[in-house]
Amino acid sequence: MRVIFMGTPDFAVMTLEEIIKAGHEVVLVVSQPDKAVGRSKALRYTPVKACALAHGLEVYQPKRVREEESIRHLREFQPDIIIVEAFGQIIPKELLEMPRYGCVNVHASLLPKYRGASPIQWAVINGDAVTGVTTMRMDEGVDTGDMIMKEEIIVREDETGGSLFERLGRAGARLCVKTMAAIEDGTAVYTPQDDAKATHTAKIHKELGCIDWSRDAKSIECLIRGLDPWPSAYTCLDGKTLKIWKAGVRSGEKKAAPGCITAVEKDGIFVQTGDGILVLKEVQLEGKKRMSAEAFLNGYTVEPGTYFKRG
Repeated sequence: MRVIFMGTPDFAVMTLEEIIKAGHEVVLVVSQPDKAVGRSKALRYTPVKACALAHGLEVYQPKRVREEESIRHLREFQPDIIIVEAFGQIIPKELLEMPRYGCVNVHASLLPKYRGASPIQWAVINGDAVTGVTTMRMDEGVDTGDMIMKEEIIVREDETGGSLFERLGRAGARLCVKTMAAIEDGTAVYTPQDDAKATHTAKIHKELGCIDWSRDAKSIECLIRGLDPWPSAYTCLDGKTLKIWKAGVRSGEKKAAPGCITAVEKDGIFVQTGDGILVLKEVQLEGKKRMSAEAFLNGYTVEPGTYFKRG
């Protein structure tokens, strides 16, 4: 098929690579404009753009894809299908109706659960046992189109937002190519979503990582994993930000107020929560490197009875 691929971050690169590998003709890659980074403000290619150029593909980076000029430009390529994955802009009706096979989106959740911007992180934060990826025929809503195919992924006990990102990216790439084959041969089945079962995910902000010690230990541990690698979960120790990268959960009778360090041992820092004990195993103090709790305690004195504060 003649394909226009629309995507921006690393997550979408895997699908673009798989489409190319499957032998489809990618006639155009559309990505968000490059951004200035660092002190030099040098422009950095989006991951999808870098991948496209490495394959000798034409790249288009409109500020607003819904503008008439952009729509007119895309129409010139006469695509059979438009594949959209983590593009970052709303796709207008004119583009949705342009290809004969429509626009297909690869979404990192088992729709209708977790529509919106951050389905991967929220699956971990909420402690889900199973998540997955869905391909759908796009409509004018946000992740509301008819579902085509799904693939389930078991969420591991030590899963982080970063590791699940990688696993769902690979699954989504495979599922996209499988979906395209079914669409082309006429065997694709389109299933409407049950809006009553839909949940929405908000965009992840740094403030979400500020630990509320009155919550239960398991919820905090899930938050820590869900926000790894960005923006990370954190608390405040002696007026400094302490990022927490790994932790374990211990049950036990509540003996102190939430946020109190109840014990300091070689293998971790024990903190009272609203329900249970959270054992900090890997941390990073402001201005320092990420390290094990043991290494941290070798250079920093932490006394039982000390309280962590909200950052």
